[in-house]
Amino acid sequence: MILRGRARATGRVRAAIGALGLIVWLGCTPEAALEPDIASEPEPAPAFSLQRLGGGEPVSLESLRGKTVILDFWATWCPPCEFQVPELNQFYDAHRADSDVAVFGISIDVEGTDVISAWVSEHDVRYPILLGDEALARKFGAVGFPTLYVIAPDGTLAEQHVGLIESATLESAVAARRAAAPR
Repeated sequence: MILRGRARATGRVRAAIGALGLIVWLGCTPEAALEPDIASEPEPAPAFSLQRLGGGEPVSLESLRGKTVILDFWATWCPPCEFQVPELNQFYDAHRADSDVAVFGISIDVEGTDVISAWVSEHDVRYPILLGDEALARKFGAVGFPTLYVIAPDGTLAEQHVGLIESATLESAVAARRAAAPR
């Protein structure tokens, strides 16, 4: 009788561990889990005004109107997020001087700026970091991290990428926005 009870308890523990593993996998995907999500009817991106890591003037989405904006929601506790950094660094370096492109990482961490700053320094993040939260990520529709959004110059959501993304994919997204721009 005791052995059967332990076997049932062990089975429940294994099921709980399996469910937890699935939640972690879905919440912090190591590879792109979805193809770019391009809405048939463009929706406005949720408005925000966020403080920059290290201070300075807050950044609002409204102030970026007219640019293709890349927003990468990430967290220090998300292992795949660190693999995203070299791709975003490469893209940022290639477009740093472009007046029509802006790249930002949005940290959703709640541990504070010291933890975020240490992670950014340790991983050699070169693009600007904004201090966000999970509530903002949910407004955008993020279901896991990293989740990256391409915002069209008119302020609408153009693409969503869940998981890792390559610099070449970002180049294609920017090229598409430039081709669609009125001349």
